Amino acid sequence: MAWIYLLIAGVFEWGWPVGLKLGLTETGFRWGWLLFAGVCMGASGALLLLALKSIPIGTAYAVWTGIGATGTFVLGIFLFGEPATLARFFFVGLIVVGILGLKLVSVH
Repeated sequence: MAWIYLLIAGVFEWGWPVGLKLGLTETGFRWGWLLFAGVCMGASGALLLLALKSIPIGTAYAVWTGIGATGTFVLGIFLFGEPATLARFFFVGLIVVGILGLKLVSVH
């Protein structure tokens, strides 16, 4: 169950950078998006807390941030038109390999 918590926590990690990016414009704050970011931060942290009960902290943190970084990378391409270059995909792929490797060698 801890790995499921960790996976969902990583998905919530996608929400807060998106909420922050959409939460501030040249005309001011967009409070709904900032609230969305805050809720995602809280949910992500709470689920990480639950996962840490049985997953080693180094493994959990690396996987959590990796899921967050990978998902945010993909959302940046689709939502904000960020570059989708082969080099960027290669290096994000290394993050994914690291996540899978940590899962495979985890004793829990």
